[in-house]
Amino acid sequence: MAAHKSINLLPQEEFDASIAGRALKWAMGTFRIIVIATEMVVMGAFLSRFWLDAQNSDLNDAISVKSAQVSSQSDFEKNFRDLQDRLSVFNDYTKNTGTSTLLTKVVSRVPQNVTLQSLSFQDGSIQIKGTAGSEIDIAQFISNLKAEKSFKNAALGQVGTSDANQSSVVFNLKVSY
Repeated sequence: MAAHKSINLLPQEEFDASIAGRALKWAMGTFRIIVIATEMVVMGAFLSRFWLDAQNSDLNDAISVKSAQVSSQSDFEKNFRDLQDRLSVFNDYTKNTGTSTLLTKVVSRVPQNVTLQSLSFQDGSIQIKGTAGSEIDIAQFISNLKAEKSFKNAALGQVGTSDANQSSVVFNLKVSY
């Protein structure tokens, strides 16, 4: 039987006794600790991922709920802002009592088949845009405005047929006061 002998080419006593051997042994031990610490950090990051995913999911659910609430209130918000704009315009007109009295005088002179689309006040005149059932209704409206002593002149601008309704007449009027 042949005996098996193992030969160690790096003897322990001499390896531990030399400076290079001790530095190498210290470096191997330190790197081992660094590797273990790195693995622990990686494992911690991997495990924290589950907690972060749960938080992300909860936040996404909260965002979708709040987004649905905001969407459901959008019509109310739009109506509210529209009403605020109208109240602002009305408030501006009521501050200027001359404008509101002129507006009242114009509206009180409108015949039955005439619909006003817009009124704008500019430098001593009122620009009126509207629609009427016929030219006779426009003539009646102009004569009603000329009968009012507050108005100096009522001049008819453009006249044409409506694109939406061929039986109605679209007109522009300029009334000086």
